[in-house]
Amino acid sequence: MDITLLYFDECPNWKVADQRLAAIAAERPDVVVARHRVETIEEAERLGFHGSPSILVDGVDVFAEPGAGVGLSCRIYRTPEGLSGAPTVDQLRAKLDARGA
Repeated sequence: MDITLLYFDECPNWKVADQRLAAIAAERPDVVVARHRVETIEEAERLGFHGSPSILVDGVDVFAEPGAGVGLSCRIYRTPEGLSGAPTVDQLRAKLDARGA
């Protein structure tokens, strides 16, 4: 299973998501994590980048919400603890399980 972490440097939240994805990848040899820095608004539009961090599983943004904007911004996730800059490890695992991994 291929996971791509889309991010841009001005948003520090991607580092938390990266650490959480690394923890999952260490447990699961079938998971490969790549990082892709989004550098321009044109690239964000081309990729359908909904903010940093965005997590694609086999090319699909598994946390995308209908009507979410595209651009170079920090993304907010709803977690059991409230709003956060990155999904929890449990949320990430649930998305992977839902995708059949």
